[in-house]
Parts: sequence; C-alpha cells; structure tokens
Amino acid sequence: MTEHNQDQGDDAAPGGREPLRAPEAQEKIARIPKAVIKRLSLYTRVLQQLEWANVEKVSSQELADQLGLNSAQVRKDLAYFGQFGVPGLGYYVGELRQNLKRILRTDRSVRVVIVGVGNLGSALMSYGGFMRQGVKFEMAFDNDPSKIGTTWNNIAIHHVDNLERYLGRAGADIAILSVPADAAQGLVDRLVKCGVAGILNFVPKRLIVPQGVKVHYVDLAIEIESLSYYLK
Repeated sequence: MTEHNQDQGDDAAPGGREPLRAPEAQEKIARIPKAVIKRLSLYTRVLQQLEWANVEKVSSQELADQLGLNSAQVRKDLAYFGQFGVPGLGYYVGELRQNLKRILRTDRSVRVVIVGVGNLGSALMSYGGFMRQGVKFEMAFDNDPSKIGTTWNNIAIHHVDNLERYLGRAGADIAILSVPADAAQGLVDRLVKCGVAGILNFVPKRLIVPQGVKVHYVDLAIEIESLSYYLK
C-alpha cells in the first residue's frame, strides 16, 4: 500500500473541528516513522487474537515471531510511545492492546464516509471487519441514480450533490475516495470544508489539502507492479 502524508495551508482545522492531532503534537508525530505506526496496527491485531485465546501475557519475542520481526524491533517501536510491560515478564495482553488503541485513536468510534460506490466502494462497504476495529461507516455518496436512496449493508447512499447537507448533520472523521480522477480534487475540497480530517484516496491523483488534513494514497496497480518485480 503506497502512502504519503501531505500538509499545506493554515494551522486551523477546516470545518470548525479539531485536526486529527493537536498542532503542538504534530512535530512529535512527524518524527515517528510511518512504518512504526503501521506496525502498531499489526501488533493490535496479534494482541486481539491472543485476547480471544485467553492469553494473559506475551513477550516481545512472541509478538515478533507472529509478524516475522525481531524482538528488538518490537521494543523499539513501543518505546516511541512510553514504557510498557514488565521486565522479565513481558506485556499484559489486554493492557498493551488498550494502550495501542489509545495511541492509534481507535479506542473511540472512527466515523467514515465513502465517496464513490463503484465496485471498490461496494466491496469496502461489504467488509464486516471494520466494525471490530471501531470503524463506523456513516453513509456513502454517489451520482448513479440507481443507487441514490438505497442502502448497502445498512449504509445509506446519498447523492453526492447533497454531501454538505448530510455531512453537516452526522459529521465524519475520514472519507474514502473512489471516484474519477477529474472529480477528486473538487470533492476533497468539499469534504475538507465539512470537517473531514483524513482522506484515504484510491484515485491515482495527487490531492492538495490544508494543514491538519492527512491523505493516504492507495494505488493497487503500483502495488501489483512492485510485487511483480520479485517474481521469477
């Protein structure tokens, strides 16, 4: 998954809402490698599986083995955020998972909207695993008359022309963008004005956003091409 973060513009968050992180925390966040943040998510998945198996404690080596890492990497990743665990005993599974969820801010409900209900958008709306991670799809938007006013997996689909009307009522933290490239920037501008602070962009187009808004780019074609390099 190809990711980039982009910050431009004023310090104030759009739409009268706070940015994903307070301005004074931005410098600290920037010092932490993005790869570390991604590994935190992987750690929480492993810890969740251990909780389901009623495992009380886990060592850094056991966490590392689950993910093909080494124990020093696990300890270094966690050290960015504080002191966890007990020397010689390891980490308490439930406590560490809750701490990582707090750091990732998934200890609260993350409100998501989808803009573009094509094949990709529909597939994302159909996946039930998001709810287990605290992700709640609030609504979706499209311009296909056959989809407007319908629901998909209990998610209402509205006309994109009414984006401001519905987002103004419910609000959202993150928008998943899966639309034609020529429509992407205009829609992002509107989403930002509605207070959306995170964009997961599946459109092969670089977006311009103000400071306090994060964009992660996902280009499946690039990922496949990159993977093909390693094939015989």
